[in-house]
Amino acid sequence: MEATVYFDGLCPLCSREINHYRGLRGSDQIRFVDITHSDFDAAKEGVDPVKVHNVMHVRGRDGKLATGVDAFIEIWNVLPGYNWAARLASRTVPKLFLRAGYEVFAKIRPYLPRKSADCSASPFCGIPKK
Repeated sequence: MEATVYFDGLCPLCSREINHYRGLRGSDQIRFVDITHSDFDAAKEGVDPVKVHNVMHVRGRDGKLATGVDAFIEIWNVLPGYNWAARLASRTVPKLFLRAGYEVFAKIRPYLPRKSADCSASPFCGIPKK
């Protein structure tokens, strides 16, 4: 089973990171889903439509959902060149710092510039920010 990464395609930083991952060895084991695309169906994917827009989600190869830093660890576990990062990020102290940093990013991300000012392609652009 492949991992599934749910990402915000209207976020330039998020898209840049996903494009980086797509170019790496092992990325053929990951399905990348743009949650801002008009075809995205949260119910079909089994994710909460609000939560998936507020924090990074990855469905691991085991079928379980991981969010935030744990989502990145799932990605890094699939990509051979990032296995070291997954091991490091899984340790208690580094994970505490990574979680704190990600929480700050997740809170400010909705206020960052979008790739497009027109959010009509995504029914979730208007979701209130937490």
